Amino acid sequence: MDDPKMEQYFFTSSDDTIINAYRWKPEGPPKALIHLSHGMGEHAARYDWTARKLTESGYLVTANDHRGHGKTAEVLGDFGENGWALMVSDLSELIKSNAEDYPDIPVVLFGHSMGSMLGEHFVTQFAEDIDILVLSGSPGFSPSLLGWISRQLCRFENWRLGPRKESALLNFLIFGASNKNFKTEGDTGFEWLTREASEVKQYIEDPLCGFVPFPASLRSMFEGVKHMQDKNSIRCIPKSLPIYLFSGSADPVHGEMANINRLLAAWKNQGLEIETCFYEDGRHEMLNETNKEEVIQSVVDWLALKIIGIKK
Repeated sequence: MDDPKMEQYFFTSSDDTIINAYRWKPEGPPKALIHLSHGMGEHAARYDWTARKLTESGYLVTANDHRGHGKTAEVLGDFGENGWALMVSDLSELIKSNAEDYPDIPVVLFGHSMGSMLGEHFVTQFAEDIDILVLSGSPGFSPSLLGWISRQLCRFENWRLGPRKESALLNFLIFGASNKNFKTEGDTGFEWLTREASEVKQYIEDPLCGFVPFPASLRSMFEGVKHMQDKNSIRCIPKSLPIYLFSGSADPVHGEMANINRLLAAWKNQGLEIETCFYEDGRHEMLNETNKEEVIQSVVDWLALKIIGIKK
């Protein structure tokens, strides 16, 4: 088949923000629509390889740069007022807009890292917009006390620094210990992302990667975390929703599996069924790992089984 091209387009959200987005089309009629939701301090174009692999399997793929990220951002790291909630709403609006042209095929939300957090929030409010949820590199659920401390620190740092300055304190809080197990492999500080050195190099050299959002933006994110971890919010997730969660065993963001296990327990206690796959020694970006072909094939195989049972 022809190599699927990454087509850029722009979407105007309900608050008139221009959202930069991309689309990858398969050669024939699509089996399903997959919307990719990228992580913190990166952008949607980094998922070109993933999207191409999905289109090779017959999927229509879309993705957007979140507020404060990529080509959507006026200033990198600034989500804007009420930014997290609007990022979740953006996903709903984008998915609905693209799904209008393909009303007869299933819709998948596929989030990585912060994008998986957006997905976890999304399904507490907009689950009716999708048929399947895929989560990559999720940080899981943090202890409630840590969440409260994080929100207070964000409030303090916003007061101390103003609205548009990165906080070294918050940077350390979120990423400070991420590279401690990988220091012997290099001194970039980003070895924790993947064992594939060329991918780390590309990340470092990308001017749209590697930043930490401003305190006010992070505070809105932690407010979102509080919402998504609430039992009443989790009860809003349909029990019939197929969910696939995968991660690397050496990914530092899930706290040696403690936070992932906390998420899985909270969801299972509300009757949700989650299928999981954990890759031994894999790091944070399994879609950029040394075994990425195995990882994406597992996603494709799982999707194929789930899509069979979905009637639109």
